[in-house]
Amino acid sequence: MNRQELINLIHERRSFLCVGLDVDKNKMPEHLANVPDGVFQFNKAIIDATIGYTVAYKPNLAFYEAMGIEGLVQLKKTMDYLHGLDKKVFTIADAKRGDIGNTSQQYAKAFLDPQGDFNFDSLTVAPYMGADSVQPFTVYEGKWVILLALTSNKGAFDFQFLPTGGDQKLFEKVLETSKQWGGPENMMYVVGATKADMLTQVRAIVPDSFLLVPGVGAQGGSLEEVCKYGLTKDCGLLVNSSRGIIYASKGLDFAERAAEEARKLQQQMAAVL
Repeated sequence: MNRQELINLIHERRSFLCVGLDVDKNKMPEHLANVPDGVFQFNKAIIDATIGYTVAYKPNLAFYEAMGIEGLVQLKKTMDYLHGLDKKVFTIADAKRGDIGNTSQQYAKAFLDPQGDFNFDSLTVAPYMGADSVQPFTVYEGKWVILLALTSNKGAFDFQFLPTGGDQKLFEKVLETSKQWGGPENMMYVVGATKADMLTQVRAIVPDSFLLVPGVGAQGGSLEEVCKYGLTKDCGLLVNSSRGIIYASKGLDFAERAAEEARKLQQQMAAVL
């Protein structure tokens, strides 16, 4: 999905919501937690219930890898289902990969190759190892790198705010340097909703790039604050909610409750758009 197609989808659905498919069997409804294909059935029900309100889905790979081979099978079934839908969606592999060049090539092939098992539209990437660790992810046409820039976790202050010379902090250096590796057509950035007041500084460096914004909902981030500081003329935002939507209920009504929570966010987004 290229940039214009993503923008069109956002305006068509009046939404810039991303639903995180972070499937934890301990939090799933009991009637699905321990049955064959239960993870896929859970994902399918969530997708069917929320697709009218969202433009993107983001499986966090750790939750599937933790289940071993069966988890990857459930992920592939989920991706096959998303690819087979009549309605378009943008897909994000939340894998946070990044290694020396030849290893990154293999990670890119695993998740982004159109002929591969997963064929995601995008992949989250850690920039710590620099240009040669990121550039292999940029070679697939129509696919996106989503680079970690300013995250929502407490540990973000360990490194991301360290000075790098003058008044520039490390996260700002990452943003500035990465513009040599890709642009608004193929590179997004992760900026946590709990750091919404920092979005002005982010936008000063990458005014036109899309931002993937986790932290709205269970982590306490404010959608209003994110939009105030981060919205662009093309929207420029994908706001993720995971636990607040997919675990709204552990009962038989889990999909209906997920739809309610997704609809609430979509209505707020529609008003902003």
